[in-house]
Amino acid sequence: MEGSPSTGAAGPPPSSEAARALRDVLRIAGDTRAALARRLGLGATDAAAIDHLVSSPEPLGPVELGNRLGIRSASATTLVDRLVRAGHVARAPHPHDRRRLSLQVTEHAVGEVLEALRPMLVGVDRAVARLTPEQAEATAAFLREVADVMREYVATAPDEPATPRRTSSDPD
Repeated sequence: MEGSPSTGAAGPPPSSEAARALRDVLRIAGDTRAALARRLGLGATDAAAIDHLVSSPEPLGPVELGNRLGIRSASATTLVDRLVRAGHVARAPHPHDRRRLSLQVTEHAVGEVLEALRPMLVGVDRAVARLTPEQAEATAAFLREVADVMREYVATAPDEPATPRRTSSDPD
């Protein structure tokens, strides 16, 4: 049925026009992150680190940042050192645990990111301006619900990769 929720059973993925459009947005998001990194003169991991720091509701230290990026502790330390030297990140005492450090994106870096994103943000604002207030409200509610579904998907993922499934064509 078009637009009906999935029960999790095997079968083709949902194919509503909205689901296809959302998958297209998700696919281009990775390219957008890479383009932002290039505009800022950063590597993809550096840009992803800044994004995690800006969007995290709680303060992150080097270990938490490394975990989110899927990199080892030594690599996370090297990354943080590089971001600090570039003036993108500052180390600060953790607000709740004096034994730990937290990482904060500098105002300068936030300004650079917003400036680099400006052409895209202006385009998104133009698209929103073409919507009626009711359409804009419905779109925002839809996107919030999709974000909640995606958060749940992330939160329920196993900590370790799944064992690859064998198929009948796999050799014994």
